[in-house]
Amino acid sequence: MFRLQENNTNVRTEMLAGLTTFLTMVYIVIVNPAILSAAGLPFDQVFMATVIAAIVGTLIMALAANYPIAIAPGMGMNAYFVTEVAQQDVSYSVILGTVFLAGILFVILSLTSLREILITAIPSSLKYGITSGIGLFIAFLGLRMSGIVVASESTLVTLGDLTAPGTVLTIVGLFITLGLIARRVTGALFIGMVVTAIIGMFTGQLSFEDGLMSAPPSPVFWDIDLAGVFSNGLYTVIFAFLLVTIFDTTGTMIGVAEQAGFIRKDGSLPRARAALMADATATTAGAMFGTSPSSAYVESSSGVAVGGRTGLTTVVVAGLFLLSIFFSPLVGAVSNLAAITAPVLIIVGCFMMEGLAKINWQNFDDAFPAFIIILSMPLTSSIATGIAFGFITYPLLKLMNGKAKDVHWILYVFGFIFILQMIFFPGH
Repeated sequence: MFRLQENNTNVRTEMLAGLTTFLTMVYIVIVNPAILSAAGLPFDQVFMATVIAAIVGTLIMALAANYPIAIAPGMGMNAYFVTEVAQQDVSYSVILGTVFLAGILFVILSLTSLREILITAIPSSLKYGITSGIGLFIAFLGLRMSGIVVASESTLVTLGDLTAPGTVLTIVGLFITLGLIARRVTGALFIGMVVTAIIGMFTGQLSFEDGLMSAPPSPVFWDIDLAGVFSNGLYTVIFAFLLVTIFDTTGTMIGVAEQAGFIRKDGSLPRARAALMADATATTAGAMFGTSPSSAYVESSSGVAVGGRTGLTTVVVAGLFLLSIFFSPLVGAVSNLAAITAPVLIIVGCFMMEGLAKINWQNFDDAFPAFIIILSMPLTSSIATGIAFGFITYPLLKLMNGKAKDVHWILYVFGFIFILQMIFFPGH
């Protein structure tokens, strides 16, 4: 079924690759509920939704596309979810509606060539700017959660109390995890969380009053307010979820596929449509159960590095995610201690800055739109606002520089829409 011989692999290698990929990305089972529960979502609901989305997307990738690329709710989008619930002053059910609609659009785009047109039309400087801006966005969230950075009336933000127990534990956990990454330890983020949790137990900051294992929580189905999406005019939020997930997933998929040797000489990816459907379906399913959009995980490259080449790798990943549903008390206790999850947010934020090196900073009409995206996302606490600023400034600067023909017509349309949105629906 998985054509193991054809892909020069075997069952043992694929199982080892699956275990490796799972260990490098299992942190999402802890971090995602920790972030989304801050928006008012019940912890158990988010926990189950995270696992369901990961299993659905990963199995589709395994069985339909036969690729060793795992899917799960993406970092950055979960933090954006929380800020939108707070900023729009709406219930989480409304923001879940935007995720669901973005997922439906995602599925439609994945069935057509529109997704490929959109990817090629949007310049790389905007793509890298968006990814890097989200990196700063979630790193800043980690700093705030841990108390390293706190609010200030005079300067908006300032350094927190570094002697507070939770902040000290965060800093210790951060340096432990950084050391593991520097030593290239497989599953460094997850191991760092485990070590930080053990230290938290000895310092009295972490306890397991409800035990470690239990029967899985009951998933809550379809708690979505679609009417609220339209009555509150949250079209930009839908677009932000859709756009970021498209770039995140497609970029990750191509990167891992190149590493595994799947990309053809003409640059195409075999079974691309089936692969692209995996994250789109996971996003839609995840919204129905209560989580933010899903995307392909770059951590899949760790499994490819140890020999994973087929969907059997991702079947193993899905199976391990299924086992994790029996550990909700453990995950719940760990999620309640910000010092365990904050270092992951800060470090993943750093990973997402990699694209900055690929922006042509010597070319001002490429550089400034990327810069304004990166600057505005963390400072406005809105990924959508950052995207809007980038899509407005890019075509305008090209137009002023006599390079109007270099810009795809789609960008002019988006730029005009975002200008109208900023005028008539500021903050949405």
